[in-house]
Amino acid sequence: MSSNLPASQVRLEHNHTREEIQARLAQDTRGNYLRDWIYGGIDGTITTFAIVAGIVGADMPGTVVLVLGLANLIADGFAMGAGNYSGTKAEVDDYRRLLAIERKHIALEPSGEREEIRQIFALKGFSGSELERIVEVISSDDDVWVRTMAVEEYGLSPAVKSPLLAALSTSAAFVLCGLVPLVSYLLAYRLVWCVVATGLVFFAIGAAKSRWSLAGWARSGLEMLAIGMSAAALSFAIGYALRAFVNVPL
Repeated sequence: MSSNLPASQVRLEHNHTREEIQARLAQDTRGNYLRDWIYGGIDGTITTFAIVAGIVGADMPGTVVLVLGLANLIADGFAMGAGNYSGTKAEVDDYRRLLAIERKHIALEPSGEREEIRQIFALKGFSGSELERIVEVISSDDDVWVRTMAVEEYGLSPAVKSPLLAALSTSAAFVLCGLVPLVSYLLAYRLVWCVVATGLVFFAIGAAKSRWSLAGWARSGLEMLAIGMSAAALSFAIGYALRAFVNVPL
């Protein structure tokens, strides 16, 4: 991102001394779980608020909100975590499968694998003795060779996440954020307080997400607020439209 400030006044995200670079590169490179938290938080808030808004729109009793809301938090929270666990584990298993394939190819057809490295880096602009030196260095270490092929040939990320932590992150965020619309409605049985509390959660999720993006916190928060409120409004409208077909004793 460009800046009109002098270079001496620009604040960098990290320092570039030799020692700090070494320490940063030595850190654990396993993926973070930001996506899992945001995914779970947004889904938990939207689905629970959609249940509350839909039930209120259909003019059904508050006990229905409690029963369906809790059922949603428990069942959907578990299902979200289980789904994320399975998806993340599939990615990890695929990564390990491709590493095994590359190890087999290196063992049985090393010259062909060296040619793959040569062509990959030739496409990056290297040539001549410089290119041959790169091929020699990478192919001298099987672990480096295999990981390089995984990234360059298959486009895989070397940062492998834990399926269990991904699942727990999603489920925890789903339940914590999903409790807000449910509890805020049950405290006063008024949809307006539920709307305000839920809107604050949406905005907070968006604002927090801006920490890892170039968008400002206000813009990111308002964007998330608009997405969440749109889903809630749709649910309320559907519940209201079906109100005439619902016959629940009050």
